[in-house]
Order: sequence, then C-alpha cells, then structure tokens
Amino acid sequence: MTPASNPMRVVLVTGPSGAGRSTAINVLEDLGFEAIDNIPLRMIPRLFDGEPVSHPLALGIDVRNRDFSLARLLELHADLVRQTEGNATLLYLDCRPDILLRRYSETRRRHPMAQGETPEIGIAREIDLLRPVESRADILIDTSHLSPHDLKAQLHDWFADETSQRLSVAVQSFSFKRGIPHGVDMVFDCRFLTNPHWEPDLRDKTGLDEAVQTFVATDARLTPFLSRITDLMSFLLPEVDREGKTHVSIGIGCTGGQHRSVVVTERVARTLAEQGWRVSIGHKELARRGLAPAGCIVLPAFGGPEE
Repeated sequence: MTPASNPMRVVLVTGPSGAGRSTAINVLEDLGFEAIDNIPLRMIPRLFDGEPVSHPLALGIDVRNRDFSLARLLELHADLVRQTEGNATLLYLDCRPDILLRRYSETRRRHPMAQGETPEIGIAREIDLLRPVESRADILIDTSHLSPHDLKAQLHDWFADETSQRLSVAVQSFSFKRGIPHGVDMVFDCRFLTNPHWEPDLRDKTGLDEAVQTFVATDARLTPFLSRITDLMSFLLPEVDREGKTHVSIGIGCTGGQHRSVVVTERVARTLAEQGWRVSIGHKELARRGLAPAGCIVLPAFGGPEE
C-alpha cells in the first residue's frame, strides 16, 4: 500500500466472538463510517487501490476467517498507521470468559472455534489466540458489563463528532519490571516518589486505595511532578490534535506498577478529563493480577480542550 495524499481514518474492530464486534460495526456505520464486517485480511489492501477514499472506514476482523493470522493482522495495522499518517485505530472489544459463556448459553449457539466441543474450550482457545492483538490495541473496551446501549455510548465518546475534537487520550500505569507497554507515545517515570511498598500496612494495597493515595501525596515532590506533566500536556495535546491524530497513549510507570504509578495515572487522567479531553484510564499490572478491570475506563470530559 502506498501513502494516500489525503489521509483517511480507518478503524479495525476485533475481539473474541460474542464481545460485541457486530454491535460496534453498526454503531460506527451510524456515525458515518463505511462499515465492512468479516472481511478477509487479504482483501483489505485492495480497498485502498485507486482514488483516495474520502470517508472513514470501519473494518470488522474475524478470527474465524480462513486467511486470518496474527502476523498478517499486526502487519496490516502497522501499514495502515503509516498510510493514514497515524489515523488507523485498532479497536479491541474484550469480555470475561464467564460472560462470553453465558451469552453463548443464552443464544444456544455453537462457538465458532469449538464446533464439536464445549463453548468453554472455544472461548479459551480464541482468547489465547487473540492475546497478542489485545496487547497491541489502541483502544480496548471491556464489554463484560456493558449493555449494547452502554457500548454505543462509549463508541460515541471515542469516534463521534470528529470535527470538534478527534483526539482521544489513553493513560495507563505499568510496571518497569515487565517493560514499557507496546505502542505508548510517551512515558513518565515516577520511581523517585516514596514507595508505599516498604510500608507493611500498604504493601498489599494498590494506588486505588485511599490509604495509598494519601501516603503518596505526602511526598512533597508529587504536586510539582503532576503540574509539570499536565502543563506539558496542555501544550502538546492541542498541537497533536491540530495535526489530525486520533489517539495518544501515555504510560506512567513505577517499579511494580501497583502503587505510585497508579496514583499518578489516576490524577493525570482526571485532570486531562477536566480540561475537556476524551480520556481512558487503565492499569496494566493491576489488570494482569486481577486487581482492576482488564478494559479501559472512559472518563467523561468536563469542558473544552485548553488552547
């Protein structure tokens, strides 16, 4: 694929069967996207042959396609990011296995990856297959407890009204011991802050607990650190938005990803939401350990982006 002279917007929609891909495709179509579901990967590059497409595209990617492969999907995503000058988004719809099983039980459908076996086997097989895609997603939404209406509202937060503000911001905490998450645009290191891990009463708690938040806040360096991050974002995000980018990912790390980075991530994300940005917040290490939701939480914007 060769770069287009007028970059378009492309959303690749995938996730385990039953997590809401078809609903998402329908919502994006209502938002003005040309929506194509269950398209073979080999066919996607052909959509960009000839004259540049003027409207945004939403493409549903199904693991059941006979030409599906992780390598091909990830390579396709990277190619589209280059071709659209950063306007290609990989949207991953996640869901807890027990919820997926309940949905299949309610519909009495066979799982597409376990035709002659129990749905549990197919669900586990598909989630395991898609795990590398989940880790590369630009936007991850956990639909476990979302109604179709709730999912529609979240998709509207991310993709509606591009003319007023196209940029969405993802802020996530992580553990430096496990490495910097793939795909983050910028990283802030808060390992210099006093570590609650060495306090016996706080060691097993997380940055979501009030006691840990209070402890971290006693470090006099926290307030100027937060001010410098938000000042930088106040300058940078409007400039990125003017460039037509659709997504910025911010990683905030500490040693274990449990205490300090979680506190800082929560505060930075909420400040950006108060400034009017569309913000999602996630905690990578806490989610891995089952201490926080696996998907992102979308925060409501409270005002217009600062200029």
